[in-house]
Amino acid sequence: MITTFPFSIKPKSEDSFVITFAPLLVEEIYRLANDPANGAVVVMSGTVRNQTDGKPVVSLEYQAYEPMALQVFYQIATDIRQKWTDVNRVVIHHRIGHLQIGEISVLVAVGCPHRSEAFAACRYAIDTLKHNAPMWKKEHWQDGSSSWVSIGACEQS
Repeated sequence: MITTFPFSIKPKSEDSFVITFAPLLVEEIYRLANDPANGAVVVMSGTVRNQTDGKPVVSLEYQAYEPMALQVFYQIATDIRQKWTDVNRVVIHHRIGHLQIGEISVLVAVGCPHRSEAFAACRYAIDTLKHNAPMWKKEHWQDGSSSWVSIGACEQS
């Protein structure tokens, strides 16, 4: 079954958006974000850490409502291009499934002629993804318990 959304945004061919069970590779994301016109490629790698608020974590499990999450990724890229018009490439890849400590859960990369715009756009992408994408993580604690957390329950700055 194909899910469609009114006002669907289509991705630009030079960008890359993926939700996958497969491990994410920084080198691949960098390659996808690179372009001869870039003066900078900024990559943000989110990894599974061994604690949350001082409580030991042994693993995470991610789930997503993929059709809508991809539309959020497309919207993020559209927003980036409206705010930072020189951006050449936007790459957002997120894992789902069971991840161990140290594994990469999300990679975001932005290729742009100038570093300041690339940094700002990359930060915008990850912050907006965490607030808007229909994705959830289940934290598995060292004591054997677990709990689901909406990624949209963003961290306070």
